[in-house]
Amino acid sequence: MRALFAIVLSALLFGCGPSSSPQFKGTDITGAPFGRGFSLQDHNGRPRKLEDFKGKAVAIFFGYTHCPDVCPTTLTDLKSAFKLLGPEMAGRVQVLFVTVDPERDTPEVLAKYVPYFDPTFLGLYGTAEQVAETAREFKVHYSKHTESGASGYLVDHTAATYVFDPQGRIRLFWPYGFPASDMAHDLKQALAE
Repeated sequence: MRALFAIVLSALLFGCGPSSSPQFKGTDITGAPFGRGFSLQDHNGRPRKLEDFKGKAVAIFFGYTHCPDVCPTTLTDLKSAFKLLGPEMAGRVQVLFVTVDPERDTPEVLAKYVPYFDPTFLGLYGTAEQVAETAREFKVHYSKHTESGASGYLVDHTAATYVFDPQGRIRLFWPYGFPASDMAHDLKQALAE
């Protein structure tokens, strides 16, 4: 919740926020001074930067494959939004899942997990330092912790999706639980510009 408050406060302080056109359902963060880019690899081993996806709307979510609830739910919601968009429009959107658990989320693990939701979704990974740098750039918090009696560990992380327009500008913040129908609406608006 603190992360959401910080994003909204940042939007207000830096003059970005809802505009008269287009009308988004998510929080309009156009002009936010963060989320300018990343340098990671996709689950196929290909180096990736935000610029690689110019011409497409991009939805970026930070998570991990061992997540028990938030991550699979968000990826399922994005898959549902793709169905609502239809194949042609969904083909103009790229979903990126950035791991915050590079210790366990190897390219092989990401290659099995992320495309399960949709074959076009890409998992992104890097060294622990690269992931930390990318998370800082996107104002994403994450921390590893163990629970009593749990095998392995869990990772607390910011549960939000950022959306970029086809020109590569950050435009939207979607909190966890944002409805797939609203995602589809916002993606249509972003693609219409």
